[in-house]
Amino acid sequence: MGTDGQRDAQRLRCLVTGASGYIGGRLVPELLDAGHHVRCLARSPAKLRDHPWATHVEVAQGDVTDAASLAEAMRGIDVAYYLVHALASGSDFEETDRLGARNFAERAYAAGVRRIVYLGGLTSRGVPASDLSPHLRSRAEVGQIFLDGPVPATVLQAAVVIGSGSASFEMLRYLTERLPVMVTPSWVHTRTQPIGVRDVLRYLVGSATMPADVDRAFDIGGPDVLTYREMMRAYARVAGLRQRLIVPVPVLTPGLSSHWVGLVTPVPAAIARPLTQSLRHEVVCHEHDIAKYVPDLPGRPLPFGEALALALRRVRDAQVATRWSSASVPGAPSDPLPTDPDWAGGSLYEDERQLSVEVSRQALWKVIEGIGGDNGWYSLPIAWAVRGWLDRFVGGVGLRRGRRDAERLRVGDSLDFWRVEEIEPGRLLRLRAEMRLPGLAWLEMHAETDEAGRTRYRQRALFHPRGLLGHAYWWSVAPFHALVFGGMARNIARAAAKDRSAPHRGPVRRRRGGPRGRR
Repeated sequence: MGTDGQRDAQRLRCLVTGASGYIGGRLVPELLDAGHHVRCLARSPAKLRDHPWATHVEVAQGDVTDAASLAEAMRGIDVAYYLVHALASGSDFEETDRLGARNFAERAYAAGVRRIVYLGGLTSRGVPASDLSPHLRSRAEVGQIFLDGPVPATVLQAAVVIGSGSASFEMLRYLTERLPVMVTPSWVHTRTQPIGVRDVLRYLVGSATMPADVDRAFDIGGPDVLTYREMMRAYARVAGLRQRLIVPVPVLTPGLSSHWVGLVTPVPAAIARPLTQSLRHEVVCHEHDIAKYVPDLPGRPLPFGEALALALRRVRDAQVATRWSSASVPGAPSDPLPTDPDWAGGSLYEDERQLSVEVSRQALWKVIEGIGGDNGWYSLPIAWAVRGWLDRFVGGVGLRRGRRDAERLRVGDSLDFWRVEEIEPGRLLRLRAEMRLPGLAWLEMHAETDEAGRTRYRQRALFHPRGLLGHAYWWSVAPFHALVFGGMARNIARAAAKDRSAPHRGPVRRRRGGPRGRR
């Protein structure tokens, strides 16, 4: 009885913002496993619908910059996690971050929240704020807003987070795997203290039950202090690669190197820039006081090599729960598909293709859900590749984000330069474009059964132009639609028929890398 009472006393009501992002999406199940009740605040609740834990949490619609929705979401909450940042909101993201943090602190106090927990960035001691990157400067300011506020706060400060799907890990992975000889920026000599994502989550969960008088920032990091050059060499060893030749060049500034990272890795320049800028100054933990409140376990925090090996194993086993691309990217649209063709008083261009398929609807759906990533887009691979490179050139995400899972999709997943807006298993996949366009674009794929009981594949590409340039864009690419979209529909049907006619050999996991010939 005493044990149950003690457990109930520790069962807290936690609000998690940023639950659709990389850290937030992993924190929610950890809080549930610890016995806490979880409410998620999301601008688009549908993005959380397909997560394995979705039926075990409350979801409140709102935004940290909207005081009314935030006040409602805070009702009855004990611990509030702030895991959002406004980097995706544009050049004024620092002001948006400031507004969001102040709203959060004020609403938390009004609702009687016992603690705010915030994950920020580790910064160099003695470096003036004016020398920090805008990204790090804003994160430091948000942390200070919480520490200056009336609600006790735990501000965790981490440098490089290593975990399957993290932007830092993906950047390290692709740079090392793709470039046996690297001409690198001088920041590869800067020392940093990486930390495994498992330890970040452990500290976040443990922060919920800190004593009421704890109101401070904590440096969190793993046991190893390494330069980025040493990190790349460690990755090569863990991945079984030959040692890389690394030649630092001083002229490669963080700004230039972010574009270099964007060319070599799936991480676009807009995301790579704050990562590379944060490496200009040494970021090493100056204390490990967090252990007083969240005691270290044997072998924890994880050494860098073990964190790398674990992340690699998760990638190779296709067990990546969230990715850096889970969150919205800078400049990406978020408008839902209009239900009215005259939405916003403008045009909605459409390209529709339909054809009968001599397979079951389930067989057709398997191909539809497996589209993108290593499986490609089933038409003119050179055209898709060129479109991806053009998008990278103008600062977009490009075509190389791939997929979180080789076989399954869920609402909110990134899929190359698309994002899953809606999925009805076995029936509909709707993708919203996140490439740079003079308008908004969607691609729908339907698996249907007609009146005669035959399977029908229906595909729609839709475009809502923005201004005269948007109309000009549509008509300039319209002559190629028969090749791109027509070929795509035919090849998807052929792929479904081919999968049906293949001899059955029992359950087989798709080979990583996929049938590139179908792209």
